[in-house]
Amino acid sequence: MGQVVIRDVPDDVIEAHRQRARARGLSLEQQELRAVIEAAAAYSAAEKLAVAEWSQSLTPPGPQADAAALIREDRDR
Repeated sequence: MGQVVIRDVPDDVIEAHRQRARARGLSLEQQELRAVIEAAAAYSAAEKLAVAEWSQSLTPPGPQADAAALIREDRDR
């Protein structure tokens, strides 16, 4: 199994994670491993939908250019 070292973590963040680990009866290392594994898990359908909706919200409303037409136009130059 690999190892990860994270440098320059603020002391208050480390302490918050220590307290969370202690409350769950885990070592800091066990707590952080769980957090990394959870973060690496595949997105659920609801999370995928939320990401898609967020991404779509970044596109301004109104008519959109046809990408294929723009590529054809550029090739014809």
